Amino acid sequence: MKLVNVFLTMAMLVLGTQVRAEAPAAEKPIDIVVYRSPSCGCCGKWLEHLKQNNFNVTDNVTEDMQAIKDKYGVSKEMASCHTALVDGYVVEGHVPAADIKELLRTKPKIAGISVPGMPSGTPGMEMGGRKDPYNVMSFDRENHYQTFKSHEAD
Repeated sequence: MKLVNVFLTMAMLVLGTQVRAEAPAAEKPIDIVVYRSPSCGCCGKWLEHLKQNNFNVTDNVTEDMQAIKDKYGVSKEMASCHTALVDGYVVEGHVPAADIKELLRTKPKIAGISVPGMPSGTPGMEMGGRKDPYNVMSFDRENHYQTFKSHEAD
């Protein structure tokens, strides 16, 4: 009987080691640099959304958001209240963290993605239960736009 207990204990230790070795590694935090106006409250809520979704946020408060948008090629059509940079891409406005992760996973040949304006129900723009339909748009350096992801109203 002792031999059976020893064998079972050894088997559990070996199997336990194998399970731990096969478990997926924790997702590495994603570094993102955000530029925002000091007077914008919704930007802070969007930053919290990113942090809750494993983003390591560098928060840059600036009085001249237009200079940032001009520098990174954000047109008036794609503009929103804050501009972020992640892994060579521009992220403009209230883009959901999951869409940013999809951008980084698929790596399309674009300059960035945007939620133009400030639609209700986007991350940071929660208005109670109200959620307007909206599109996350992709854009390139020549100001060509197309839908990256559509989000329906609830």
